[in-house]
Amino acid sequence: MRRPILSALLAACTVLAPFAAANAAPAPNYVVLDNDLLGPGGSNIQSIIPLLNRPGVTLLGLTSVIGDDWENAGTAHALRFLEIARQTQIPVADGATTPLVNTVAETKLREQQFGIIPWKGAWGGLGSIEHVPATQPPVAKLPEGTPHIAADPLPAAMFLIREVHAHPHQVTVIAAGPLTNLALAIRIDPTFAATAKQLVFMGGLLDASMMSVTGNADFASDFNMIMDPEAARITLTAPWPAITCVGNVSNDIMMTPELASRIDEKHNAVTDYLKKYQAPLPLWDELTSAIAVDPTLVTKSVTAVMDINIEHGMDYGHAHIWPDSTAPKNMGLKKVKIVQSIDRTRFINDFVSQSQNALGTH
Repeated sequence: MRRPILSALLAACTVLAPFAAANAAPAPNYVVLDNDLLGPGGSNIQSIIPLLNRPGVTLLGLTSVIGDDWENAGTAHALRFLEIARQTQIPVADGATTPLVNTVAETKLREQQFGIIPWKGAWGGLGSIEHVPATQPPVAKLPEGTPHIAADPLPAAMFLIREVHAHPHQVTVIAAGPLTNLALAIRIDPTFAATAKQLVFMGGLLDASMMSVTGNADFASDFNMIMDPEAARITLTAPWPAITCVGNVSNDIMMTPELASRIDEKHNAVTDYLKKYQAPLPLWDELTSAIAVDPTLVTKSVTAVMDINIEHGMDYGHAHIWPDSTAPKNMGLKKVKIVQSIDRTRFINDFVSQSQNALGTH
């Protein structure tokens, strides 16, 4: 992206700032959701629901990234869900189609050397990576139907930069997939992170080794970090005003048939979609979105210094945390608020209500 285009974008956004400052009303809660939008159903697409028709919350847009699915498929699933939900005023921007450094070939080698990665997303899911192409293939036929609306013309990184500068210090960036788009935005515009309100991200499974043995190995892979470790390192060392990590706390809050049926007690296109495409998975990304717009859901947290290992070995992409007293010095590492427990009952009740009231008018 040429620098004059970025400068023009920032200049246009700066003109709007005095008008926003002059408004004496409470600051609105602006959010952008960046996610690897595997669909239909599942935690990724469902992460949109806590942000729809919520008083005081404005969802400025979605940005799609490689991760649980190929980026182009994620965009298509998101556009189709927004059609079903009658929320087509919300833009979706195409993002990174590969990680910054990590590749299919690198991941194949890693599995040969250090053991199977349980979930590989677009690069084989729960199966083999052996015949996965190096770059993203065309979008296959969508079970929920082909979208009729198009993606936003801006690439995701530029979309993020534009929205953050249009609303300085008011935009919460929710990252529920690999952090590639955010890292690109940070590298294009060094002021991007500091101009946002905060980052809330899904990742940092800090007890994953024991969980993979005693629980479900598929739920113990810190996929968002290991898919693009370099992007995670860049993002988590950027000067965000605040960073919140939603990791282990989300692993045992599940989408169940009982919950899907409860949601569908009030029939509409969204609840029928959730019932039809329900998947027995933790509500990872849904909880991340909910905490981002309602931090009072958090009942216990701890603040620690966090880093992501980018050495190409067994520990590639793993998160590490320290208290101030033992943290590495002079490495640009940031403090992160790590969510330890939430008001589970209120979260579930809210998700049911938000699903039943997610339908828009567009």
